[in-house]
Amino acid sequence: MDPVRRKILKAGAAATAMAATERAFGQQPAQGQAGMTFYQKGPVRIRYEDTGKGFPLLLIAGGGLNSTIAGLKRGDPFHAIDEFKGEFRCISCDLRNANNGESTGPLEIDRPWDAYTDDQLGVMDHLGIDKFMVLGFCIGGPFIWNLLERAPNRVVAAVLAQPSGSRPEMRDLFYENNIKGWGPELVKRRPDITMEMVDRFLTKMYRTDADFVFTVTRDFVRGCQTPVLILPDDIPAHPYAVAMEAAMLAPKAEVSMFPWKEPKERVPLAVRQIRSFMRSHRPASS
Repeated sequence: MDPVRRKILKAGAAATAMAATERAFGQQPAQGQAGMTFYQKGPVRIRYEDTGKGFPLLLIAGGGLNSTIAGLKRGDPFHAIDEFKGEFRCISCDLRNANNGESTGPLEIDRPWDAYTDDQLGVMDHLGIDKFMVLGFCIGGPFIWNLLERAPNRVVAAVLAQPSGSRPEMRDLFYENNIKGWGPELVKRRPDITMEMVDRFLTKMYRTDADFVFTVTRDFVRGCQTPVLILPDDIPAHPYAVAMEAAMLAPKAEVSMFPWKEPKERVPLAVRQIRSFMRSHRPASS
């Protein structure tokens, strides 16, 4: 074959391979532009959205193990991305294996909480983000405490809205909800996962250390030096007593009014408090 033609064909093959790689792994949108894309590491593939400009803010939707980006956009109790994208770079993800999401990965039965935290930190690393704030709803509470323990020098401030916690009188609440709801739907979609695996995963996640906030101890919270703002709720999955105990233990904790979601007229006031808290702890260099 002619050397010039060989070189042209080789360049074309390289371009084709590069395009295929970009399609498979997703392209990071320019900062400030909303875009759905993927972070991949081995068998784990996480769908994320990067929206807005400013200091990075990781947003974690409620919804338990079905936490997705869509949950942040439903407006219940408020549309977190719309509220903060004007002055923060909002990063949000579909939780691994959420039934209505697009993130997938294995069930890491021996380390369920840490596997999810790996995904969250992995997305931030993928985006080249070192320090960030985090705002989480519901299951976001335990996730945030785990982030604060594992990456204390990266999370500069955290907001826990209606955080999940363990009620002594309802220790099996989360296990039962997920073994009946999340698990069967996951098994339908994933032939590599069985209900026996789901049982072991949920047992490790919600029954092995079925106390307080699931992911860290009271001693850790007592020594945590990261500023936190806690907005308590009071339903079975979001116990007021646990939220307030964490607030009383954490040396740099602040608490919102309660209730803050009802009547609806109070929600904007809570949002203003969140915004003021984040502004006050945003690094000056940002």
